[in-house]
Amino acid sequence: MANSGFQLLGYFLALGGWIGIISTTVLPQWKQSSYAGDAIIMAVGLYEGLWMSCASQSTGQVQCKIFDSLLSLDVHIQTCRALMVISVLMGFIAIIVSVVGMKCTKVGDNNPSTKSKIAISGGSLFLLSGLCTLVAVSWYATQVSYHFFDPNTPINARYEFGPALFVGWAAAILMMLGGSFLCCSCVNEDRRGQQFYRQSQPSTAREANVKSSPPEKGEQYL
Repeated sequence: MANSGFQLLGYFLALGGWIGIISTTVLPQWKQSSYAGDAIIMAVGLYEGLWMSCASQSTGQVQCKIFDSLLSLDVHIQTCRALMVISVLMGFIAIIVSVVGMKCTKVGDNNPSTKSKIAISGGSLFLLSGLCTLVAVSWYATQVSYHFFDPNTPINARYEFGPALFVGWAAAILMMLGGSFLCCSCVNEDRRGQQFYRQSQPSTAREANVKSSPPEKGEQYL
């Protein structure tokens, strides 16, 4: 019963992380214009994400423009796009696989050993999905930091971390935490089963020896 609760906790943590990863992929606020130092505070705030760049005016009007060419983008943006898409797809597959493998579900094979292996596969996919997101978000943040502290970058052209990066870090942690819970709960269950099997082996062997041993002198067969 405890393992089922542990699996459910890991599953819902990973599910929340997957929703966060989708939000991070879509949001345009991966970086935002900086007003630090001697930067002139403008009436227009600039945002940029993986798919578009936006300008927010003080009146509340927001105008966005989708990037026209894929090949003209920087290498880190192209790579982060690929990693985030792969992360979303792996998370979707992991959700389906984990549902089949959890003890509290009646989907698929009812053999506990088979379901345990399937749940471990789902947890591993969650871990890989979270790792892809973590790499993409951290790499993008490194590029933002590099250009911010680069003395050759004009002050008014510097950017800071946007809200999407923090959402991505939180989502990656939730995803990896949920995947770890799924894997650990199944591994502990397998170890418990192996210990029970080893403990039951000697008694079974003793019973077999007693049955097969010949009767001693003075004993009569009934």
